[in-house]
Amino acid sequence: MNYTLRPLGDHAVVIQLGSSIQNETHERVKAVTNLFENQRPHWLVEYIPAFTTVTLYYDPMKIIESHQPYQHTLPYKIVCSEIEHALSNMTLGEQEGSRIIDIPVCYGGEFGPDLEEVANHHQLTTEEIISKHLNGDYLVYMIGFAPGFPYIGGMSPDIATPRRKSPRLKIPAGSVGIAGEQTGVYPIETPGGWQLIGRTPLKLFKPENDDSPSLLQAGDRIRFKPISFEEYKALEEEQ
Repeated sequence: MNYTLRPLGDHAVVIQLGSSIQNETHERVKAVTNLFENQRPHWLVEYIPAFTTVTLYYDPMKIIESHQPYQHTLPYKIVCSEIEHALSNMTLGEQEGSRIIDIPVCYGGEFGPDLEEVANHHQLTTEEIISKHLNGDYLVYMIGFAPGFPYIGGMSPDIATPRRKSPRLKIPAGSVGIAGEQTGVYPIETPGGWQLIGRTPLKLFKPENDDSPSLLQAGDRIRFKPISFEEYKALEEEQ
């Protein structure tokens, strides 16, 4: 497996596994993430998977304390050596099957104020935009920008739409949007410039859940399901 290592500050290493967003690179990211999730080296503070990288944050003092004979060697060098050893023994093989998460969405109206604009941009009807959005082959590549915010690939390029020229100061939690060739769901209220086409009543981020505050994880498969306004309100009350 081809990769490169580079420092990020004085207590992190970036494992570069590819140069573009694609499924093959994602499988490498997923495999490396699973490897360090299972091994959990004593120096590991946390790991962060992204589109083409996995960043490992380490505790330099733990490395120094456990490598006294090598106290003149930089912790970064020791971590890189251990990463290289771990990756040399890793085989990609077959990964565990992805979770499939259904996300109900109420499209248009007050929940999708940009749906008409997206339709006009492509000279399509709003129904055609919704149909194409529902039929994407969606994969969560990474979580970022805001707690629990999924970067989802696999949307039809037929409905790819530029971000708004003027970002909104407040976007309600659950808003489903389009930005370029990606779609995403806002897990919390936050500013943003994505084109909003609908909203889900699901809570994507629950900080009270210590073990798993984010509903979605990198590697999840997403299926959007259309619901009515009444169904939205009923599901909202269940959350």
